[in-house]
Amino acid sequence: MNGTALTVHQIARPYGFPTAEHFAFVESPLPEPAAGEALVENLYWSVDPYHREMMDEVPGGFPLHAPLEGRTLGRVVASRTPRLAEGEILFHRQGWRTHTVVTPEETRRLPRFDGVPWTAYLSVLGGTGLTAYVGLTRIARLQEGEDLFVSAAAGGVGTATGRFARLLGAGRLVGSAGSAAKAGYLVREVGYDAAFDYHDGPVADLLGAVAPDGVDVFVDNVGGEQLAAAVRALREFGRIVRIGTISQYNTPDAPPPRFDYADIVEKSLRMEGFLVSNYRDLQEELYEFAVPHLQSGRLAPDETVVDGFEHIVDAFLGMLHGRNTGKIIVRERTEVPCATDTRTPVS
Repeated sequence: MNGTALTVHQIARPYGFPTAEHFAFVESPLPEPAAGEALVENLYWSVDPYHREMMDEVPGGFPLHAPLEGRTLGRVVASRTPRLAEGEILFHRQGWRTHTVVTPEETRRLPRFDGVPWTAYLSVLGGTGLTAYVGLTRIARLQEGEDLFVSAAAGGVGTATGRFARLLGAGRLVGSAGSAAKAGYLVREVGYDAAFDYHDGPVADLLGAVAPDGVDVFVDNVGGEQLAAAVRALREFGRIVRIGTISQYNTPDAPPPRFDYADIVEKSLRMEGFLVSNYRDLQEELYEFAVPHLQSGRLAPDETVVDGFEHIVDAFLGMLHGRNTGKIIVRERTEVPCATDTRTPVS
């Protein structure tokens, strides 16, 4: 098969924030599928905070000078298996490349729902949405009327958490973000009752101002000072859902959070982390919950869409610096055969 494929490799380990120099675009001939395989042309790529952690020399991390992985949607363009039809759109995890060869076991067929764009399968219906859904329903076990604080609330998981919590009957919903504009977006568009820019002062004071009576649940994407402030603000029998520690991914010398450990005992608090990969069996449950709300308009995906695979590294680095609102997704410029996908590109 004639043609060229592009793949992104990590070529060095970062210390602190990564830069474009830690990556390389590598050209190669289009791969040929063997018997039982199919060639997929990738169309949408997800770049996620966990990719930053995998750039370090950690168990299961990215090897150097090898293709990176990530959640991706692609179209089958050549198939040597009856289980993968040419023209079919599939989900797989061999991202950060324009083309890849997959087996049926490495892919997931995507159900088509009227009015639901393809990008939703990488945002509210994908790993981002599943993380938010698991955090609320399985880890926090959110009850109607309970009050929440969400850190990094303007990111992909944070916006999905806010929208899902509202649909699940949460009470007061407050969040932190990295700018006044993002805090305003959370209140104006996502359904948060209040939000603050964590740069504006001590987080404990900022949180106390928007949640003077405390909260029942803290969904933590950040760690650090925000985790310490939340421990102080949580009410009796409060729960902390640990999703990520993005405040420390790029600042390895940052001190760990300091809080009164007696609060954990005296207020009967529970802190639990999880990996969404252990909850993939809930994917259909997420569809059942979210899709009707997407179709009715009660749920909207919060997405920043970047056009062009050549911008995937820029999109990732921009996400680490907080330049996105909601889930950041990279889209190929070629037309995608989905009448419902009318999302406006962001360059």
